[in-house]
Formats: sequence, C-alpha cells, structure tokens
Amino acid sequence: MAVRLTDLVTSGGCAAKYPAARLQELLAGFVPVEAEDLLVGLSPADDAAVYRLDDETALVFTLDFFPPLVDDPGEFGTIAATNALNDVFAMGGRPLLALSIAEFPEDLPQETIAAILEAADRQVREAGAILAGGHTLRDKEPKYGLAVVGTVHPDGVWPKAGARPGDALYLTKPLGTGLVLHGAARGLAGEEETRAAVGWMTTLNRDWADVLRAFRPSAVTDITGFGLLGHAHEMAERSGVRLVLEAGSWPVLDGALEVARAGEKTGGDRRNRDFAAAHVSADGVDEELLVLGYDPQTAGGLLVSLPADKGPALAAELDARALFVRRIGRVEDGAGVVVV
Repeated sequence: MAVRLTDLVTSGGCAAKYPAARLQELLAGFVPVEAEDLLVGLSPADDAAVYRLDDETALVFTLDFFPPLVDDPGEFGTIAATNALNDVFAMGGRPLLALSIAEFPEDLPQETIAAILEAADRQVREAGAILAGGHTLRDKEPKYGLAVVGTVHPDGVWPKAGARPGDALYLTKPLGTGLVLHGAARGLAGEEETRAAVGWMTTLNRDWADVLRAFRPSAVTDITGFGLLGHAHEMAERSGVRLVLEAGSWPVLDGALEVARAGEKTGGDRRNRDFAAAHVSADGVDEELLVLGYDPQTAGGLLVSLPADKGPALAAELDARALFVRRIGRVEDGAGVVVV
C-alpha cells in the first residue's frame, strides 16, 4: 500500500517552523561573533549566513528542513530542496554544494525514501549545484531538507536590512500555499488549485535572482514560514523603515481566499500573529486578506525592495522572460508595517 506521508506528521512544510517570537527571544541571548569577515550572521539574522573569503568571493551558508506537506515523495523532496536552495538565491548568491538532512521512520518503504532523495538531487542539479552527501536519523516523523553552500560577491549580498524610503516593493510568487493545502485536506480546495500550489513550491527563485543582480536591489528576502507579514516586519524592523503593503495588489493562488472566507486558518497563523501583529497596522482590511498575509508559505517568492525608478525596468525585464512579478507596496520613513 502507498504511504500517505502527511498522515505521519502533525504539521508540514514551513508551517512546522518553531514560533518566530520564541526564536527571537532565544537568539537575543547570543553574543554576536566579532569577525570582520562575517558579513551576515545573527546581528541581524537573515536568510543565510555570509562569510567573506577574499575581495571577490564570499560563502553563503544555509540549512532548511521540514516534515512532508504533500503525500507524493517526489514532490516532497523537490519542495524541500527548493525551499533550502532559495535561501541562497535570496541573498544574491549561487548554490554550489548541498548535503541532505534527513529523518525517516525505519518502516518507511525504501522506495519512498529513494524517491525523496532522487527528486532532491534533480532539483539541486537544476539549481546548478551538487548533492554530495548528508546525514540521516531514525525518527517517527519523516523530515527532509538540505544544508547548502553557495557563493556571492561581497558587494553583491542582498540583506533584509537594506530597504530605504522611496523604494518600491515587489513580490515574485502568489501567496496562499498553506491555505490551499490546508483547504485541500478539508475538501475546500480542489485538485487544480493544489497542483498550482505545488507548481509554485517546486519553482526555484534562480531565474528571478539572475535578473535582479543587474538592478542591485536595496533589500531582498524570501517569503516562507513567517508569512508575508512576518517577513515584511523583519525587513521593516531591520531596515529602520515603514513598509506600506497594498492588500488589493497581493497576488493570490486560486482557492486560497475561498479557504480563508470559510473561516479556516493554517496552524502557523496564530504563531505568525504572535510574532508580527503588534507591528502591523491593518485598519479596515478584510480578515481574509490578513489570513492570507499571515499564511505560512513554503518555497515562496522573493520580497524585493529597490528604488522606485528602477521598478518599471525590472518589471519589464521579468515580463520579457515570462517571470511573474507584482508591485505590492512602498517603503517610507517610519516604523512597522501598514496594510492598506
């Protein structure tokens, strides 16, 4: 009998992340490493660590793993690999090498595990890197992901902390992966909506990053487990600015708002609100849009902040390459996130 991977876990994908508010408290107790060549570490934390080797090259290092959020083992392996590799692209880097991080029940069929690993290997190769080994443990709940090393020019790092007043904000994938999969499990989203969500979660951010390098964005992050509003809060706080997000412009996966209107929320919604809601002003905004904003994404798109005068050229270049992008807001003097 085929194994339903999602029956083996309590939560899946980036919705399984440890609560951001608790994580922030834990990391606050760490003394940042004082190293001249550590360009990005814990002060402030970002999508990956960056260490300068010389004037031309810095290493980008990240890891990411989670339980299954889909039943197909090949899709799970591809999504998990995409999510980890995208952290390197979010820093402006290019992946070089990956190692598997895996935990599987001993009674999970060997062909299921093989399908996960083979799919991850294909996606790593698609990203231009090599899957060169890893580490595997026994566990009741299956989990899979990657540790990834890449490179970036020391002057080409894209931090979360660089957004500036006058910037425009762009998003490169639609929102709602968590809501669609949650809705599918409850009969509120159909096969077509689920296929579309999986399609976006298995899409690397590589091509968008390749275009962005020429535009030298002010700040970039990928939208994952903390949702659009959680990651926008991080960018605003670390940049010392206010992000104004236009909810009517948010791109949405088919079926996601219907799930929200039915009163459903993913398990990560409350944790993301605990983290970010005190810093988000959203007077008069419909609740289903806020549910979308707090929805944990898996392998989501890039949130890009760049000077507004560069925005039309960026959008035109992405459109010419058939790459999705949507302008969703702006950066102002001030603090916090305002949803209008």
